[in-house]
Amino acid sequence: MQYSFKHSPLSAVATLTACAVWVGFGCLPFASIAQESTPIAATVPVKPAPKRGEPITLNFTGAEIEAVARAMATLTGRNVVVDPRVKGTITLTTEKPVSPAVAYSQFLAMLRLQGYTVVDAAGLDKIVPEADAKLQGGGVFSNEMVAGNQIATQVFKLKFDNANNLLPILRPLISPNNTINVNQGQNALVITDYGDNLRRIAQIIAAMDVSNATDIEVIPVTHAIAVDLAPLVVRLLESSSTAAAGQGDGSFKTTVIAEPRSNALILRAANAARMALARSLIEKLDRPAALTDAGNIHVVYLKNADATKLAVTLRAALSGEVRSPTAGAAVGSAPGGAAANAAAAAAQPSTGGQIQADPATNSLIISAPEPQYRQLRAVIDKLDARRAQVYVESLIAEVNADKAAQFGIQWQGALGNNGDSNIGLLGTNFGTAGANIIALATQAATGAVVPSKGMNAGVAHQSNGVYVLGFLAQYLQTNGDGNILSTPNLLTLDNEEAKIVIGQNVPFVTGQYTNAAAGTANTVNPFQTIERKDVGLTLRVKPQISENGTVKLTIFQEVSSVQASSINSASGLITNKRSIESNVLVNDGAVVVLGGLLSDEYAGNEDKVPGLGDVPLLGYLFKSESRSRKKTNLMVFLRPVVVRDAASAQSYSADRYEQMRSTQQRAQPTANPMVPIDEAPILPAMGK
Repeated sequence: MQYSFKHSPLSAVATLTACAVWVGFGCLPFASIAQESTPIAATVPVKPAPKRGEPITLNFTGAEIEAVARAMATLTGRNVVVDPRVKGTITLTTEKPVSPAVAYSQFLAMLRLQGYTVVDAAGLDKIVPEADAKLQGGGVFSNEMVAGNQIATQVFKLKFDNANNLLPILRPLISPNNTINVNQGQNALVITDYGDNLRRIAQIIAAMDVSNATDIEVIPVTHAIAVDLAPLVVRLLESSSTAAAGQGDGSFKTTVIAEPRSNALILRAANAARMALARSLIEKLDRPAALTDAGNIHVVYLKNADATKLAVTLRAALSGEVRSPTAGAAVGSAPGGAAANAAAAAAQPSTGGQIQADPATNSLIISAPEPQYRQLRAVIDKLDARRAQVYVESLIAEVNADKAAQFGIQWQGALGNNGDSNIGLLGTNFGTAGANIIALATQAATGAVVPSKGMNAGVAHQSNGVYVLGFLAQYLQTNGDGNILSTPNLLTLDNEEAKIVIGQNVPFVTGQYTNAAAGTANTVNPFQTIERKDVGLTLRVKPQISENGTVKLTIFQEVSSVQASSINSASGLITNKRSIESNVLVNDGAVVVLGGLLSDEYAGNEDKVPGLGDVPLLGYLFKSESRSRKKTNLMVFLRPVVVRDAASAQSYSADRYEQMRSTQQRAQPTANPMVPIDEAPILPAMGK
């Protein structure tokens, strides 16, 4: 069947053959959209419309884009909207029937040629200008297939090459209206473009994102020492690769590792050319030495170990059962330290090597045959490894509270008249709540009255012209709170003891005597012996790191202070001391409690007159009472952190440095115009 429609503004006719489409509840004949009121004339009899999905023949000539879009929506069942900025006509024809999907694809291709495209947004196809397509949505894909004539965004994650290296290669292949960006963090490319171009770019990326590194190759070293040769080869290869900047990512640089047991080099190059260059360098450097007799002398510079200590260890390991004929003992274990070991090693037979330390350069001088030197060098490399360190954070928290209360009433009185031969005395004399009333009365007679602490209320009466203390009431309540928090930190090498002391060096009198000076009767020479001790905080620790990451700690921690009340005491100073000495096993970075003290002490004392002191209320006139309570909470915590490399050590140092610097910045003095010094010293910024 064939339907003819005329488009009066453009004098164009669009026909659609065999294209009656099922829409809604009836069969509607379909062609293009006619914008004039000319009646539709059927040239052939109307046939039943085929179902959706059957092949159709397109014949749009100079048709409006919006009209064709509505027709395609009806053919494919899609929801299509046209941006108002999309204007113009298209010509879309087919020689033979095609499926609706192919027809829609051809429609998209025609739109692309005119600078328009379709963006799929949640099931809605939006026809927009190509320049705005990347802002209208569209799907985001990782490895999925994308429709050829639709704009989408695809993420390409690279495995081997650097994304920045591919950016200048792929950018010219992207249409001017679309974008390509690099995510350096994940080494990925984010590209927005048409689906068919994305598939082409994916093939290019797959061809270029390959590993250029060669297989691992083991090169035996015949004459040289592999451990000495490896850093030299790496240095030469790095210097020769500065001009070759197009080798891809830095992770594929040439790697050379020495294998001491077999005296070989394990080599992995960035490409075949670099492998050939490395193999050539090794071949040229692996030449026999000029002197090959048993008197070869080698110098080994140490990086981490101590040359003097390592020389003693190597001499002991090298000697074995060989004994010195003069010393009569195994070399390396003779008494006398390094000097004795060196003397004993000099007497070894010619079959053994000699090892001498040079402390100035921290190096070893080894005189040994080549095979024996290789064995020694393998041992030296294992012992000369960078030793791990342990950063120990300690926390000492102490909270104490002291409370005391005293209350007492004392009185004295005389019974009788003036002139009586006998008089009576009646009163109470207590010493619990302060000085005794009789003692105070005696001091009053001498003119030196020293009342007790607290509130004192007394009444004195005159007797024979002298005022005598007859009544005394004393009340005292004291509260003492303490909160001490100390956080000593310490960094030390593995298996090395370290100590930190923060406090004062206080003198303690250990003895004294006086003697008369010779020739004089009234002159004496006092003499005292004094011992000074550290009073404060002391932390001594020796860590030992195990293979599984745990840390064994030998710890001694002490917190001491001088009791204030004993400073002027005739018997000497009194120190408060809290110490812990223990061996613990802690995981790396874990917190462990070393120990502590939780105490609650109560003390009470009461002096009273029997019977009278028990009377309710009135009994307080005949008694004196004091009570005290002391609570102490003390805990010591420890946290060791293993620092295995320079980066970790720098991180901890920078953190503590900035913490101290910020504390100094907050502690600046308040500006005062009368005292024009308003700045305290501050640590400089890290790295300056």
